[in-house]
Amino acid sequence: MSDLTLPTHVLTGIDSPNRETRLTGVDELSRIAGGNDLAMAAAARSALERLTSDDSRAVSAAAASALERTAIRVRPERVDFGQIAPGTPRVVADVLLDGPPLALASATVTVAGPGLRAMLTGRQLRILWQPRSEWLDGSVTVRGPAGWAEVRVTGQVPAAGPVSRSAVEAQLRTVNTTVNSAAYGPSRVTVLPAPPPRRRLGGFVLIAVVTALVVLGGAGVAWALIGRSGNERPAAVAGPLPTSAPVQEATTTVETAPAPAVTISKEPLAARRIASVDKPTVIATIGVGNEPEGVAVAPDGRTVYVANQNSKVLSIVDTTTRKVTPLTLRNTPRFVAVSRDGKQVFVSMYDTVLRGSGVAVIDAVGRKVVRYLSTGNMPYALSVGPDGNVWVPIHGEGRVEVFSAGDQKPEAGITVPRNPHAVGFSGDLMRAFTANHESNLVSVIDMRTDKLLDTVPVSRAPHSIAVSPDGRRAMVVSYQTNTVDLIDTVTLKRTGPLPVGKGAQCVAFAADGEHAYTVDEAAGTISVVDGQTGKVTSTVKVGRSPRTIGVSADGRFAYVANGEDNTISVLRVGE
Repeated sequence: MSDLTLPTHVLTGIDSPNRETRLTGVDELSRIAGGNDLAMAAAARSALERLTSDDSRAVSAAAASALERTAIRVRPERVDFGQIAPGTPRVVADVLLDGPPLALASATVTVAGPGLRAMLTGRQLRILWQPRSEWLDGSVTVRGPAGWAEVRVTGQVPAAGPVSRSAVEAQLRTVNTTVNSAAYGPSRVTVLPAPPPRRRLGGFVLIAVVTALVVLGGAGVAWALIGRSGNERPAAVAGPLPTSAPVQEATTTVETAPAPAVTISKEPLAARRIASVDKPTVIATIGVGNEPEGVAVAPDGRTVYVANQNSKVLSIVDTTTRKVTPLTLRNTPRFVAVSRDGKQVFVSMYDTVLRGSGVAVIDAVGRKVVRYLSTGNMPYALSVGPDGNVWVPIHGEGRVEVFSAGDQKPEAGITVPRNPHAVGFSGDLMRAFTANHESNLVSVIDMRTDKLLDTVPVSRAPHSIAVSPDGRRAMVVSYQTNTVDLIDTVTLKRTGPLPVGKGAQCVAFAADGEHAYTVDEAAGTISVVDGQTGKVTSTVKVGRSPRTIGVSADGRFAYVANGEDNTISVLRVGE
């Protein structure tokens, strides 16, 4: 892809001898690489690839980070079917794909492993296993113009002793992460041949490949499979596989329109992730509205949204230019969340304890309110779940309200102990966790059934909760005790309390999960906490009365709302 596709000012910036100018050029390339113009996006990624070899370490690291942000990603990265009862015909798990439009353009799916099949529809990757051997250790790989991502798939069929159906269903509940495919557009897929035969578990396994492409009403789907094809229904999983059109078998790769020429990095994405640091530094302070409270960062890191609770204004901050644009709402904004694709912003609002409760839904591109949602009394720190649904803790009523992805229609109301402040998620376990301030409890909710599973006692006045990126640890910060508690999201075992700063009221994990950050309002600091042990590694002074923190998806920056200063502090938390 020729650089001539890129705007002249961008080409001039990345060729500048000035390091800061090249860094600005990297930010522009990152924005273009995440856009809808696929040719332009491919050219931007090609330029970023070259900049990873820049003489400046800062420029090369920024370029690598930009590539990571605009690459294809899968959640979760591993599916373990566990022990499957002998005779089980097939089991299914769904995986969600993330990334900008280029990441899925002309995407290809490759499977490796006996009995494995995979189908990509929009952003949902469905993996099916038809057990044909005692062990499975395979993979499903998705490749596109913006890199590749792999899901490792494992399972076992015991040679002796049947496994009960209830055990099978319990295992599937921990791996099957069904997503709402209606919330995403269709994707055209080309199927690639599987890798050559290889030895597994002492024997040779011959991997045969059949490829197919189904095009129906402009929506393309394709199967990459091993074994026979057909319209099949998964066992122990709700809902059939798509059967809207016949699948035609073929013996050669199906050709589609060629993707824009672009260099695809063969380096695993995990190796390029930004590592969080023990001692973050404040690099800027930006003035926003009156008494900022909630803060959220867009997935591409280019925009920060700040709720100003002493006005009816949401501040929209451009992280590149640091320009602040106010958006007036009809009620007092409190907390903010952003959709997983960055196209919508959700703001919880209430004027007083008994007035003005609701959620504003904002078009992030047009920067305008598209609708207001009616909620219970005092909607608090809302969050977007792994499936795109919006979870709103209703502080005044001991309830969590769930609104569907896309159109935000009411989906569920879940009663929890009083009074929920915040929500965190373990996507692969399909569990949601709420910190319940007055009850000194954390609620555990099954996201498939919207039922309360259990509660975990924690320290007094739990204000906020965050779940680690791998979904295995929840950290709860308690305002009255100035402590955090760690909860194992699988066993629900609690560790703590562990001391942090005075007046701790918000917590967030670093993108790599190695650190977490508590916002200590009374101390005017951020406590940097070891993500595994919960012990403080350092403290960072910020503005007066800090309230909340938002961390960029790439792990480079964090943004802290300073309530008494009417500012946000910008911290460099990764390098």
